[in-house]
Amino acid sequence: IHPSYVEGQMQGGTAQGIGWALNEEYFYDDKGTLRNFGFLDYRMPTCLDLPMIETVVVEEANPGHPLGVRGVGEVSIVPPPAAVANAIYRAVGVRMTETPMSPPKLLKAMLKQRASTQHSAAAD
Repeated sequence: IHPSYVEGQMQGGTAQGIGWALNEEYFYDDKGTLRNFGFLDYRMPTCLDLPMIETVVVEEANPGHPLGVRGVGEVSIVPPPAAVANAIYRAVGVRMTETPMSPPKLLKAMLKQRASTQHSAAAD
C-alpha cells in the first residue's frame, strides 16, 4: 500500500464528511421526485471550499486480513459533522443537531434562538 494513496483516501473521506456537514442534501418536490439530481444542483465541496487537510497515518496491522491492511477512507468521514457542529456552537452559540448545517439552516436556527432569548427576557 502506497502512503500517498492512504493519505488521499483519508483526505477524501474528510472532504466528504465536511460536505455532509455543510451542504450535501437531496431535495424532493411534493410528488417525491428528486430535484437536485445533477452536480450543478447537488452542492459538494471543491478544493476552494476546504482547508488544507493534514493526515497522520498510524500503522496498525489488521489481523483479519491476509496482507494486514485496513480501510482508511471510511474512518475519516465520521468526525467532520461533529467537529463542524462544535465549531458553529463555539462561534455563534447555536447548537446544530442535523446535517447539513447549511448557511440558510444556520441563519434560521440563529433567528429562532434570538427570538427565544428575547421572549425569555421579556417574560422576566
